Amino acid sequence: MTASLIDLRSDTVTRPTPAMRRAMAEADVGDDVLDGDPTVRRLEERVAALVGKEAGLFFPSGTMANQTALWVQTSPGTEVLLDAGAHIVNWEMAGAAALSGVQVRPVSAGDDRAVASAVDLERSLRPRSPHAPLATLVCVENTHNGAGGMVSSLAELAAIRDVAGAAGLPIHMDGARLWNAHVATGVPLADYARTADSVMLSFSKGLGCPVGAILVGDAKLVQRAHMVRKRLGGGMRQSGILAAAALYALEHHLARLAEDHAAARCFAQIVGGAQGARVVAPDTNIVMVDLPEDTTSAAVVAGAAEHGIRITPWSATRIRVVTHLDVDTAAVTRAAEVVRSVIESEALHRRPSPV
Repeated sequence: MTASLIDLRSDTVTRPTPAMRRAMAEADVGDDVLDGDPTVRRLEERVAALVGKEAGLFFPSGTMANQTALWVQTSPGTEVLLDAGAHIVNWEMAGAAALSGVQVRPVSAGDDRAVASAVDLERSLRPRSPHAPLATLVCVENTHNGAGGMVSSLAELAAIRDVAGAAGLPIHMDGARLWNAHVATGVPLADYARTADSVMLSFSKGLGCPVGAILVGDAKLVQRAHMVRKRLGGGMRQSGILAAAALYALEHHLARLAEDHAAARCFAQIVGGAQGARVVAPDTNIVMVDLPEDTTSAAVVAGAAEHGIRITPWSATRIRVVTHLDVDTAAVTRAAEVVRSVIESEALHRRPSPV
């Protein structure tokens, strides 16, 4: 980030570090479509081993990897069950319907929960009927973007696995930020991955890579995924240049995610309570702020931008902030102070004058 701009819209805005750029420039490459790229193969094998799966497949994006996972584990005219706030439901352009021909069945969380639980899933499963689509897949998201980077516990994921297994349903995990869950809790990646049949992990978010994601699962699933990726136009040629960035990030950027989590907590502490603003306590690197009554996210985002702070309007009354490796704690502190000041100014401006 430049001195005049602090961009906290997402951890996808990061730029490759000089050392990462060198690793990319020096990557051993080949035609991945024709013969296989050696650096891509190393990355796929490395991540598959990290998460305890048989194989992995490198993708241009997490969305393509998620949609491929749906394609290979469902069939047209069936339904996929997942949390109502999931990325696959809200931010993937109805790909499940357009590409796989499946219906998304959102599962709403109970009143005391931010994300749908095993209990909610069990209540949503329908008995077989000639009048309703057959369920073929359950999806989970960890960390959960819409719930403010919330980490799903291993116990809850295991409970969801039990419910899905009893119904004969496989599970796909959207683990775009599973790296953050691992660092925040100390739970091994393989333990999280054991609760799902397929897992997508992104390199272009917290790990700071310019491009890329991976889908892992058993060898048969990945073999089918390879064909679907080709059909979707996801075959890349000298993609070792991109895979080298991911390999570098696994060595140098994974453990430091704890710094982003600490910065998010710092932001939350400064902004929390500003004129009644309510902060969702961050588990990882995402901070959601519910604004005071009559204060709009559009106004707060615009006000922050005037001071060089870029944040995201998540809804009409909620903003999102994401910490990342391009913004240190001092910059996050400055951003939080600006956002708090803007919230207070907006709230006071909208408050009715005393009679």
